[in-house]
Amino acid sequence: MSPRRSYDQYCSAARALDAVGDRWTLLIVRELLGGPRRYTDLHADLPGVSTDVLASRLKDMERDGLTTRRRLPPPGAVYVYELTRRGRELLPVLQALGEWGAPALGEPRVTDAVRAHWFALPLLRGLAGETEGLLEVRLDEGEFHVWLGSEEGPVYGDGPAQEEPDVRLRLDTETCAAVSGGTSTVWEAVRDGRIEVMGEGTLAKVLRGE
Repeated sequence: MSPRRSYDQYCSAARALDAVGDRWTLLIVRELLGGPRRYTDLHADLPGVSTDVLASRLKDMERDGLTTRRRLPPPGAVYVYELTRRGRELLPVLQALGEWGAPALGEPRVTDAVRAHWFALPLLRGLAGETEGLLEVRLDEGEFHVWLGSEEGPVYGDGPAQEEPDVRLRLDTETCAAVSGGTSTVWEAVRDGRIEVMGEGTLAKVLRGE
């Protein structure tokens, strides 16, 4: 394993960047906030990263106490990577970066890859402080689900929820991008009919403003 590169500065920001300042590291964290992932799944959802760089970053993150690797029991019997508690503590860091970068989002470029679950963290940020619950979201590109108020384990997951969600949202990518970019709130999009809210529980009523 290669030695840690360091800024060699007695500064907490510099120490943090020693661990997460390398290219791809925080995007790996973004993926692992959705729960344990196989190496092949990570590579598929990080278009543009080479296999060598991904393997190197994962080793560095394990060394720095951000991730662990474990073998699933049969019949899976494959290795998965997951965040440690310290790794999960990077969620507000990613949320702050997302909020800061939102004005630069603009329209998708022709070279931009898109994954439905990449909208999970902006949606989670936009609903911060609301009633706890499980949301299932359907976009043109696919589905994902988000746990509001989750303090342990994954904060989102790719694909439909494995249990009955408290509310289902249906919206197009343009609306999700507007929420991600800060040009619209979830409630404004619901009011304008750009987000369809399905469900009769507390969370659904909150989102509909009832």
